[in-house]
Parts: sequence; C-alpha cells; structure tokens
Amino acid sequence: MSQDNTFETVSGRGVGTYVDRGSEFIAIIDRASNVAAAKQFIDDVRREHNDASHIVPAYRVPARGTDNLLREYAGDDGEPTNSAGKPVLNVLVQRDLQHVATATVRYYGGTNLGIGGLARAYAKAVSTAISDAGTRNAVPRTQFTATVDYNDSGTIHSILNSERISFEASYDAQVEFKIEVPEELRSDLTERLLSATHGRVTLSTS
Repeated sequence: MSQDNTFETVSGRGVGTYVDRGSEFIAIIDRASNVAAAKQFIDDVRREHNDASHIVPAYRVPARGTDNLLREYAGDDGEPTNSAGKPVLNVLVQRDLQHVATATVRYYGGTNLGIGGLARAYAKAVSTAISDAGTRNAVPRTQFTATVDYNDSGTIHSILNSERISFEASYDAQVEFKIEVPEELRSDLTERLLSATHGRVTLSTS
C-alpha cells in the first residue's frame, strides 16, 4: 500500500480478449472487497462460460475485513502448473492492483501452445481487461457488523443514511447491519453508534 494510505484498483468490470492459434482467451476482471466476493465473482463467470475448456482464477483482496493484509490466490484449472494462474497473478502484482478478482476463460483451438505460449496468452488477456476496466486510486475500507434490537434499528439506520455509509440490513430476532466504511472513519462511527444506543449495539468484525 502506498504511503498516502491509498491503493490502486480497477474502476469497474473489464473484459480483454486474446487469440493465439485458434485458442480464445477471455479475461474478465472486477473489484472484489474480500475473499467471499472474489469467489462469488469467479463462480459467476464459471456459470456463464460452462462450456469453456479452462477458467483460470486469480485475486488480490483483503484477508479479513481489513486492508492491512492481502490474500493472493491463483489457480491453473487443469492447465500445466504455473502456466496460467501465476502469470495472471503476476500482472496484478506488477500493476500493484488490490481489491480485484479475475477469471480468464479459454476456449481450446486444437493446437497446444506450450507453457510459454500459455503464460503469454493469459497475461496478455488480463492486461487487456485491466486496460478496458481502467484503474483508479481508492482509500482503504473496512467492514464490520452492528447488531441491535428492533427498538434501536431506526437510530442505526438514520446515522448510516445521514453519513451516506454503505450497509446491508437483515431482519431476524435482531437487526444486523453489515457496514462498509473508510478505515479512517471506523473508530468515530463505532463510538457514535455506541453512544446513540447507550451501548446496546453489538459490534463485530465481518
């Protein structure tokens, strides 16, 4: 992470295509805030391209609800070891991209490309996808959960809306707010939630 406490990520979803000797490589990249989101993105691509020869996943995302530690992952999905996933991940590392997930689809064209040819093809496809998505600087964000009884849910809802904070609410025996906020604002926000509910809110890391 850079010294000004920002990081580089993609601006949104991007697609890049590369063709070599009949094989088509389609790289898809998007933002992902955590491991679960990255896996969901990859699963969605697999469902969309369920007739593909290979779908190679890679991601660089926060490990657990914080931007301080990165989780890096890449797989080859049946391609020769380190011929697919590692070259894709290397592109993400070289570009210093974080909060990103990729899935590169290959439709086999009948000619083996060799390890070197595969590595170049996967790397070129994901590089094109990054160019298509565009990149931008972003501030570190953190996720946590606030759980309250129904009587306090309106108070929490009002505070989050007034501050334009991203959240999802679920209603069961209690109301659970899954909150995402810039890391530097978390301390002030949690203090405000505790104060407004007189300590009745339960806070936990997502």
